Amino acid sequence: MTVTEPSASRAAEILSRPVTINGLTVPNRIVMAPMTRKFSPGGVPGEDVRSYYARRAAAGVGLIVTEGTYVGHESAGESDDVPRFHGEEQLAGWARVAADVHAAGGTIVPQLWHIGMVRKQGDPPFADAPAIGPSGIRLDGTEGAGRAMTRTDLDAVIGAFAEAAAAAERIGFDGVELHGAHGYLLDQFLWAGTNRRTDAYGGDAVARTKFSAELVAAVREAVSPDFPVIFRYSQWKSENYDARLAETPQELEAILAPLAEAGVDAFHASTRRYWSPEFDGSDLNLAGWTRKLTGRPAITVGSVGLDGDVIRAFMGEGASVQGIDDLLDRLERDEFDLVAVGRALLQDPQWAAKVLSGRFSELLPYDATALRTLS
Repeated sequence: MTVTEPSASRAAEILSRPVTINGLTVPNRIVMAPMTRKFSPGGVPGEDVRSYYARRAAAGVGLIVTEGTYVGHESAGESDDVPRFHGEEQLAGWARVAADVHAAGGTIVPQLWHIGMVRKQGDPPFADAPAIGPSGIRLDGTEGAGRAMTRTDLDAVIGAFAEAAAAAERIGFDGVELHGAHGYLLDQFLWAGTNRRTDAYGGDAVARTKFSAELVAAVREAVSPDFPVIFRYSQWKSENYDARLAETPQELEAILAPLAEAGVDAFHASTRRYWSPEFDGSDLNLAGWTRKLTGRPAITVGSVGLDGDVIRAFMGEGASVQGIDDLLDRLERDEFDLVAVGRALLQDPQWAAKVLSGRFSELLPYDATALRTLS
């Protein structure tokens, strides 16, 4: 397809502006979105993972958000090839990743992750661990496949996130991102479809936010005051693309305000298509509403640089290159602060360099075969 190309100078001027998140200055507006890769046997990121991230930093990505990394709780994950953010060998591997990204001129935060009821008993790395969640209910409504979290469980998970955040600062990362999106544990508390608790952690939107707010506060306490804490959230779930946390801006504010008050420095608002308006009567997308309602910096994401449906593309049906004029317009009017690039940057490590230097004709369409390697 023919791509409408903005002037090279306009793209460079808008995307090259630094942005500050708490004590971190990101050199430009381009973020690498977190994408699960499963190339870390035993949960240890190796030299191939280091090179994978460093290549993108060297090509001009300002902030890298790593793939989701399991926190140190036995029920956090479902694969022994997904990296962990606990354990001596695992953290040593991550320290080398951070050092390589810094040497390449970028900044980097780990995404801290607990999958909750997505897990099935028998999954590695801890096969005997049960699936846990707010009410023991899966995203599809299935009951009995896990159990509701006790007070002890809540405290253990909060502690695991806080310990991981402290470790991230200790080994040289620039901040942390907490994964509260796509139907995983934190999102299971936020969403009424999976949170049917009748105690203080369930009920209305504010009550459903209580667990995540307490977790954010614990993370905030575990790290330095100027260490950035980013919170990723979404309306959609991995098994329910029409799910919504909030139907109106007022409902969204009820969810986001406690998180901001607890210590979130920036929000990463995950959508499938960044250009889609979030609520009737406004062109603002989810990140735009997030920035407007909280006053915090916001990261947008969703098919940046590509057209086509995100899920079909990941299944191998492909997506073609899309122009970024609309993206630049939105950044220029401060709808949001940063833009996370996923599939386009997965396909092409040089995506940022090409865009920043105006080489739009060299941009590559996404091919699902890129998932098979750490190119």
